[in-house]
Amino acid sequence: MENIAKDPVLVTGAAGFIGHAVATRLIARGESVIGIDNLNDYYDPALKAARLANLNALDNFLFAEMDVSDDAGVKTLVQSHGVQRIIHLAAQAGVRYSIENPFAYQKSNLQGHLSLLEASRHAANFQHLVYASSSSVYGDKPIGGAGFTEEEPATDPVSLYAATKRSCELMSQSYAKLYGFPQTGLRFFTVYGPWGRPDMAYFGFTKKILAGEAIEVYGEGKMARDFTYIDDIVDGILGSLDNPPDQGAHRVLNIGDSRPVGLMDMIKALENALGIEAEKIMRPMQPGDVTSTYADISKLHALTGYEPEVMLEDGLKRFVQWYREFYGNLAPD
Repeated sequence: MENIAKDPVLVTGAAGFIGHAVATRLIARGESVIGIDNLNDYYDPALKAARLANLNALDNFLFAEMDVSDDAGVKTLVQSHGVQRIIHLAAQAGVRYSIENPFAYQKSNLQGHLSLLEASRHAANFQHLVYASSSSVYGDKPIGGAGFTEEEPATDPVSLYAATKRSCELMSQSYAKLYGFPQTGLRFFTVYGPWGRPDMAYFGFTKKILAGEAIEVYGEGKMARDFTYIDDIVDGILGSLDNPPDQGAHRVLNIGDSRPVGLMDMIKALENALGIEAEKIMRPMQPGDVTSTYADISKLHALTGYEPEVMLEDGLKRFVQWYREFYGNLAPD
């Protein structure tokens, strides 16, 4: 790899949805970024390649194709470039996919997280590890219930994906106590927007609606999600990075919109953005799914001033505009 300015931020999963947005914003504010990603084929590699092309066109960005489970490679990269801050976003995502391919989660999520912990503890003058957790650790919540708080027990994950994310939090807690470097875990709530993940419902619905196909609505439409626009998520991530906890402290924060929306309401907003009414096939709840997610974001707000701004209707309009431009008005292959 080429030389890069001092004090780069390492962003794992840089070709992913959130990683791409975070790296772009870091560079825009004058930071140098080293990005790593294994560029796997969990979803359309062409989309990951396009995100990466955006980043490679920017100054102060360097990329290494690498799996986060490569502990020796990650450690060498951190030490050779003097990395003192890490935003760890690389993981195997997807609740349903964890039922089909459980060992992908063991390697990417558990082993990968441990690699970053080891690299952080051996780094000179290390300042802060910010890592992605998930709202999935909370399990289920009835629709209409109050928002999840970080103090609530997170001991009843209903999917392997959720179990790995909770395990990562526990590993981080132990490393903070053992080795004394600051860490922040962020429990994400349903991130959406341009450059998003094709396995997410709103993305798949868009593809099918534009192709004139019916959409399958799981949970018979009786689910709700705390849809959070990508720009708002990046605000919270960078606010957390810039406000580390005390040396040796580990904290977990919710990062969401705090305005849960019913699945049928989301579909209606998407139909409005597309100008097309979808044919709907109602299906029962899928294994591993939860009824409702809803973030209490008071801790993150108090720490950083985090205040989500983009309402779902506007965010979906922005997504549809990007989708039509990126795919040329046609559904992707």
